[in-house]
Amino acid sequence: MRLSIWSYAVLGLVSVLSMPVMAATSESKVVTTEATLPKLVLTNQILYQYLVAEIAAQRGDLKLASEAYLDLAKQTRDPRIAKRATEVAIYAQQAQAAESASKLWLDLDPESARARQAAAGILLNGGKLVDAQPYLQQLLKANAAQAGTEFIRISALLDKQADKAAVYNLMQSLTQDYATVPEAQLVLAQAAARANQFDAALLALDKADKLKANWEPAAMLRMEIVGRDGRPEGVTFAQSYLKQNPGAREMRLAYARMLLKQGQFTASREQFQLLAKAVPTSAEMQVAIGLISLQLGEMDTAQTAFKSALDLNYADAAMIRLYLGQIAEAQNKPDEAKTWYLSVPAGDNYLTAQARYAGILAKQKGMEQARTYLHQVKVSGEDERIQLIQAEAELLRNAKDDVGVYALLTKALAAHPDSTELLYDRAMAAEKLNHLDVVEKDLRQLLKLQPNHVHALNALGYTWADHNMRLPEALTLLQQALKLSPNDPFVLDSMGWLQYRLGNFKDAVDYLQRAYNERRDPEIAAHLGEVMWVQGQHDAARTVWQDSLKEAPENASLMAVMAKYK
Repeated sequence: MRLSIWSYAVLGLVSVLSMPVMAATSESKVVTTEATLPKLVLTNQILYQYLVAEIAAQRGDLKLASEAYLDLAKQTRDPRIAKRATEVAIYAQQAQAAESASKLWLDLDPESARARQAAAGILLNGGKLVDAQPYLQQLLKANAAQAGTEFIRISALLDKQADKAAVYNLMQSLTQDYATVPEAQLVLAQAAARANQFDAALLALDKADKLKANWEPAAMLRMEIVGRDGRPEGVTFAQSYLKQNPGAREMRLAYARMLLKQGQFTASREQFQLLAKAVPTSAEMQVAIGLISLQLGEMDTAQTAFKSALDLNYADAAMIRLYLGQIAEAQNKPDEAKTWYLSVPAGDNYLTAQARYAGILAKQKGMEQARTYLHQVKVSGEDERIQLIQAEAELLRNAKDDVGVYALLTKALAAHPDSTELLYDRAMAAEKLNHLDVVEKDLRQLLKLQPNHVHALNALGYTWADHNMRLPEALTLLQQALKLSPNDPFVLDSMGWLQYRLGNFKDAVDYLQRAYNERRDPEIAAHLGEVMWVQGQHDAARTVWQDSLKEAPENASLMAVMAKYK
């Protein structure tokens, strides 16, 4: 038997109306049953309204579906339809409709915890913290036995609120009647800390400690607060707490991460090693040990850790195989490195592995064989083809074949004229050959395609500054780049070099010192030292150059500037 569309509407609406609507609280145990639901007559108008809502939803017109369901809920005053209207409005991201529907739902079913949660969540999502407060208070009161869990849930809802001071004020109000609930003191401390009220946060944590001694979440927050901005008190507290509570894994992990953030790599690795012993099946701990060991230049330790991660079935095995290949290269084991690179499967790391394999091939069997190998690597689209072209250009660049790099990229641009990657790379290749007309042409075309491309703005501005030409235009370009990326060390370096060309030596040193503090790059060191030398700061210049030379002993720019100012 074939059903008409009207029949489908009847069946669909009956399905919605047959869903139970229950709301129980620890105090009233009230349940909305059929006896308390409105007696709903399925009129043609109601069925039509339902049909409009459902068809709109199926066609992807969620705004219309939301409006239709809200109208239907107002018309029927049935809590089940109000619930459906709320859900559709939330899914459709129709904030006003969601707020109206949830309030209607709560009016029709005032004991519904789900309705109250929905109303609070919608208001919080809209930043209406004051309006949400009574609903949150009702949720806490209705579930007093589980108030701690409710506070954690509320804190998570508030986590993304931009106005941290308002969140703190709200938490102060919500926790006022729950002085004996440790979770209440914890979330109050979190809110205070995020509002930069650190003394108030520590006071709340003191109360939490009295209610629940040695509580790990409270200890982690205390460490974060007292150790903020690299303060040593964080390390001192963590060491003391872990001495008393050696099995506190979450605290140890947070401590390890804090040490890592502070650049204390050896100390951080020690904590990860302790965690690895405590959880021998954790591949993630082995990866952390491996990455820190790489940072420390301890290849053998890194290799052991990464192999352990593979044995423990680490999810991103391809990344680990790539690292193991790089380690083998650093250990001067090219054949082992090639084996690792060839074991990297298709995916995010595949082309990088293929490029590194080709790099080894170039050293072992010559450039032509390496380039031929790259040409036969299978790719899935234009983006990957361009990545392989860039890898081939890097091979030629490493061989100091600047003419070959330029020729390759020129040919590639004929096939991919709007590739921002190739335009940038050829501009850099053209600059080495002093083809400034091509540099300008490519970078202007790139900026036409992507006006806020920081590297292109920086490259063109630096080119003019380095060649001591078009300095006003260089200033405009670099100011725009700095506005987009104010802490980029290479943009700061370019601006410093431009200020030097303009004769603003003090500003030049300021910019270059900031750049060098951000990144100890030999090119930046060369510029900083030169400006210092010109100002008569010869000892300071020598110190910068010599320190950088230890890290990059073969850098041409460093050696050239040191030879220039003997």
